[in-house]
Amino acid sequence: MGETFVYKEVDGCALKGVLHPSLDTQAPLLIYLHGGGLIWGTRNDMNKKQIHRYNQAGFNVCSVEYRLAPESKLPEIRDDINDLLSWIKTEAPSTLDFDRTRVGLIGSSAGGYLALLAGTFDTKPDAIVSFYGYGQVTGDWYRNPSPHFTSMPTVPEVLAKQLIQPTPLASAPIERRYAIYLYCRQQGEWLDWIAGSDVLDLSQYAPIELADSQYPATLLIHGDKDEDVPYGESVAMKAKLESCGVTNELMTITKGKHNFDANMEDPDAIRAIENTITFLQNQFSMNLN
Repeated sequence: MGETFVYKEVDGCALKGVLHPSLDTQAPLLIYLHGGGLIWGTRNDMNKKQIHRYNQAGFNVCSVEYRLAPESKLPEIRDDINDLLSWIKTEAPSTLDFDRTRVGLIGSSAGGYLALLAGTFDTKPDAIVSFYGYGQVTGDWYRNPSPHFTSMPTVPEVLAKQLIQPTPLASAPIERRYAIYLYCRQQGEWLDWIAGSDVLDLSQYAPIELADSQYPATLLIHGDKDEDVPYGESVAMKAKLESCGVTNELMTITKGKHNFDANMEDPDAIRAIENTITFLQNQFSMNLN
């Protein structure tokens, strides 16, 4: 299962991660941020075959949790990732064996968004990989009802609200929370539930607005038939990074849908992970395995 650690305690939540170590000493560290629309997810959501392949290629891997919406809002979630990176770069090396100068951040969907946002922090990852993430939180695809999700059975508001917990939480399986996300996408209310009414300037949560020449090298991976997060999100993020002179790549999965890498028997999923490994090995000047 790996070694469990706590990187932060806040609001009665102990925010945990699980480390899957490489056999090499002082190996680079890959941190995985799960998806789930910022509403669901756990530290155990990372694909086990992907963990094994990253370990095999010489990387330590850890998968972490963060506070979830709508109990916690976007400012608190951003703080958790910010604090995670600060902890990883300063305190974690005293108890965990990894090279603090070679830390990669990988995220899927909402986790990809958070990984991209982390590139704008004072304490940054050394490289970023975004699987079907997004560079902003104000797009029409999130602010209007989604044709993909409105084709599904309608979730009543009362059901979605019944799933909200009275206290903050940092871990919840999809089965317990998907109805909240489905309701938000059917109604075009995701941003209202995630950001709340206190966030007036959403540009401070938009990596596509905040990225500059100091942004880390970034690999964007996205299917051009993604039915949840539009492929155009990664295209736009690539254009921003190009304008900043930042090292970046966009890997397009032809006819790829959302979460295409869940099936690690699929050739596109295998190719995406291998491309991720090559990109990170190049950034971290590793011997290729």
